[in-house]
Amino acid sequence: MELGIHVPIFDVDGGTTAIAGELARLGQAVEAAGVSWLSFMDHYFQIEPTGLPAEANMLEGYTTLGYLAANTSTVDLGLLVTGVTYRHPGLLAKIVTTVDVLSGGRATLGLGAAWFEREHQGLGVDFPPISERFERVEETLRICAQMWDPQNNGPFEGKYYQLAETLCSPQPINRPKVLIGGGGEKKTLRLVAQYGDACNLFGTSPEEVAHKLDVLRRHCDDAGRDFDTIRTTIMASNPRPTPDTRDEFVRAMADYAKLGIDMAIVTPTTGSPAAWVDDIAPAVRQLAELG
Repeated sequence: MELGIHVPIFDVDGGTTAIAGELARLGQAVEAAGVSWLSFMDHYFQIEPTGLPAEANMLEGYTTLGYLAANTSTVDLGLLVTGVTYRHPGLLAKIVTTVDVLSGGRATLGLGAAWFEREHQGLGVDFPPISERFERVEETLRICAQMWDPQNNGPFEGKYYQLAETLCSPQPINRPKVLIGGGGEKKTLRLVAQYGDACNLFGTSPEEVAHKLDVLRRHCDDAGRDFDTIRTTIMASNPRPTPDTRDEFVRAMADYAKLGIDMAIVTPTTGSPAAWVDDIAPAVRQLAELG
């Protein structure tokens, strides 16, 4: 099992002027530790589940990934997850391609239906009903696939999006993997089976994750997809690793490893995510020994 790091909070020690340096140190720390994945949120206001108010610091996600592309060399980079409502799909494909080229082929497209209505209303972004947002996710996935096909620069005609050309030059160095976030059984996991290279589930319990994987297997069967070609990841928060709880964390992850989960993603617990990664670095080796 691999370890990924997800950073949702930018209220770092030292304040706003310390953010850039802290993120550069974070890039160094994750690679020194052998972490496989580094991600940020795609929000414009901070979200309540972090325990912070909307007014807390939040950076734009793809700009942040571009900065990390210049401050890392091996770790995979992405957002958990891009909100489909925030960017036109053609521009999104171009943005992800840019991160991929500048990082030497390390970009992942994490995509979801978006949910935080307050930031949509606050910044004047349309927030259609959930059913429409999922339809937009599917069209976005099709558009990105077409833009990352160098043999197909033609038009795209969809219900919500119409593109006269799907020209994308340069092409990505590595076609970005598509990670679809969420565990919705009727829509989200169906989209994973049809379009995704990876899924991201909440690590609520091994039993719940096992159930979600069974649902995904059934969707794969319906789509004629080999379930084993999908990379499975979880957001793991109970317990969240610290120097004191690191062994407990690894023991808890063993049950997910038995289910075939490829990567556990965790979030820092301090005002210095770089120092936190340094402290829990031994967990990377311990997780790798789980298989």
